[in-house]
Amino acid sequence: MTSDTNILDDLDARVASLLATHDPATTDAREFLGARFDTGLAWVQFPEGHGGLGLPQTYQARVDAALAAAGAPGPAVERNGIGLGMAAPTIAAIGTTEQKRKFLRPLYTGEHIYCQLFSEPGAGSDLAAVATRAVRDGADWIVDGQKVWTSGAQNAQLAILVARTDPSVPKHAGLTYFLCDMSDPGIEIRPLRQITGEAEFNEVFLSGVRIPDENRLGGEGKGWHVATTTLNNERVAIGSGAPREGGLIGKVAQAWRRQPNLRDPAMHDQLLRFWVEAEVTRLTGERLRQQLAAGQPGPEGSAMKLAFAGLAQRISGFDIELHGESGLRYDDWTMRQQEAVEFTGREPGYRYLRAKGNSIEGGTSEILRNVIAERVLGLPPEHRVDKNVAWKDMAR
Repeated sequence: MTSDTNILDDLDARVASLLATHDPATTDAREFLGARFDTGLAWVQFPEGHGGLGLPQTYQARVDAALAAAGAPGPAVERNGIGLGMAAPTIAAIGTTEQKRKFLRPLYTGEHIYCQLFSEPGAGSDLAAVATRAVRDGADWIVDGQKVWTSGAQNAQLAILVARTDPSVPKHAGLTYFLCDMSDPGIEIRPLRQITGEAEFNEVFLSGVRIPDENRLGGEGKGWHVATTTLNNERVAIGSGAPREGGLIGKVAQAWRRQPNLRDPAMHDQLLRFWVEAEVTRLTGERLRQQLAAGQPGPEGSAMKLAFAGLAQRISGFDIELHGESGLRYDDWTMRQQEAVEFTGREPGYRYLRAKGNSIEGGTSEILRNVIAERVLGLPPEHRVDKNVAWKDMAR
């Protein structure tokens, strides 16, 4: 108890000192976030000197609540979800001291927005089959290939990239993980229009892109391990990020309360079931996040993401039904690129269409069921005929 009290007292003192020296009302948001990072209050579970204090993640909620109550700005999750939810914990878990020093602070302040160069036209659910090549050239790597479904590439300064560096070994063993500068002249970004009308993601072509070896994250040929760390963090971030009555259930509950004309007694029990399921999912996700070491979640996050996707799609369908004919309206079909992803934005028609992507992005529901079966429940794995075949000898 004494130790916990000392930790809480120290956190409260750090918050008070930060607010005293950087008044949120008069301090530029980026400057404030930089000071918060330097104080160790960005991610308390991260290493000291790199935005954290080496504490259990359970203490982060206290810091966030105190700073929010003071009107302090938070990191731009809506613009940099990939950086904050995926790149940062991976760098913290696997990066060198110099990489943590170089990349974590500008990521947290929003100076660096990240995108994810993982999936390819022939390597989506089977990510280990990526064909983008990285060839060593002195102190650099030369990268050529194509990526697809890259959310936010048009706004990103940096990307997390998986490329094949050794085609002579089985597919999982020949990958290496890099941090890629998106301003390189060899990068071409083309928007892809989705079912909602907007171009939230892109296809990205890499031609002779030069990446210094110092931007390699993890060992050469160890990219699958690093990518798994990233994907596990992504699934936790997607599946457990909403506050109480947040996300789609919040939109539906608000409509139910504010517009009595929408209420149908037959829908009452269904709404309550969705509300309870959303709350159970939220609490389970919160417990999972609190148990994690910094940047090192396990396969259990796949269950959270799977539950989130199915629930979001069912609630969005209920949302349409609740609004009747007006729920079918859609205000803007023009193709456009946005700075932030709107999971719950605009009208019910948008939310219904956008939720269809929840069972694809961050790992398809089919793949996540395999992960849960094999790595959580310990069931026999599916037979894989290419497990010990060199990538260069695989049929493609």
